[in-house]
Amino acid sequence: MLLSSDVWVGALIRRAELEGANAVVVKKGDPRAGAVIVKAYDTSTRTARLWTEAVGADGEPLWIQPVASEFEGELDAYLERQRRYDPDLWIVEVEDRQGRHFITEKTQG
Repeated sequence: MLLSSDVWVGALIRRAELEGANAVVVKKGDPRAGAVIVKAYDTSTRTARLWTEAVGADGEPLWIQPVASEFEGELDAYLERQRRYDPDLWIVEVEDRQGRHFITEKTQG
């Protein structure tokens, strides 16, 4: 990320709120360089997806879905494992009728 994690998370939450979605920080990580995982919950279908930053084949930042499942229980289990592994991790949950994640950077898929 080019921005510090806390600034990026704040901007994500603001974008979601401006579009009528609800976004909250579930776990606050390192303000400068903590990794961020975004959980996008679609309130109309009751499914969810996770997004995390990675490096694409071209060496550029890319947001990917680290878990293929849309079942919230499986995603929460992944989040818990990551939380134990990385104490600097940020977790942001977005609830939206359309399941949007509000990430403006390049995403895979």
